[in-house]
Amino acid sequence: MGVHPTAFLNARLNMNKASLFLSVAVSLAVVFTVYAYASRTCTAESVTNDRISAEAAQPAAVPVKGKVLVVYFTSPETDGVDTSSGASRIVADGKLYGSTEYVAALISQKTGGDLFQIKTAHAYPGTHKELLDASKREIDAKARPKLTSHIQRLKDYDVIFVGFPNWWYDMPMPLYSFFDAYDFTGKTLIPFCTHAGSRFSQAEKTIAALEKGAKMQKGLAISRKNLGEAETAIQNWLQRMGFGK
Repeated sequence: MGVHPTAFLNARLNMNKASLFLSVAVSLAVVFTVYAYASRTCTAESVTNDRISAEAAQPAAVPVKGKVLVVYFTSPETDGVDTSSGASRIVADGKLYGSTEYVAALISQKTGGDLFQIKTAHAYPGTHKELLDASKREIDAKARPKLTSHIQRLKDYDVIFVGFPNWWYDMPMPLYSFFDAYDFTGKTLIPFCTHAGSRFSQAEKTIAALEKGAKMQKGLAISRKNLGEAETAIQNWLQRMGFGK
């Protein structure tokens, strides 16, 4: 008995639908497989890149066998600011320190480095507003304040820490006088600063541009609000560079 034409057409139509469904299913499976592989690959690459970035941000080991000098500039305010929180000075072991002076003293203690204070011919105002105004005028004028302290036998030192407060998103102008006065080619320079929220701003890049022959290390920025807890941060930072191990 022959097959009815309508039944034959329906059978062909059903076969075509089944083939189409199978093709779509296979295509979707391929797409999902490729997407899953790409996602795993991108995730793995992202994790790797994040890890590399984190490692790059860590300070490298420095030649700790060399002689260390800890240089700092400080100009603490004296107009009754609170010496326990957010101030430019701190009392430690019964002694009053400027914030940058205090950090420098801790670094010197933990590295065995010699201390050297950058001093200027003129004194800066002790009151907050007057100090801000005076430092802003110096920055606007690109001043180079005269220095009255000088490093003896710079050639004896291999590692130089340089510390300063952040004034107007920059180093204080006496630091520019300091870098003009010395050539640190071949030396390892390690900056540190105290700040009220701006960290280094562009100071690290500025130092690197001024001292192209020096070997720059990643610096440490300490908030004045956290001076009382600074010792632990300083210790960890120094240990990552190989000091105190």
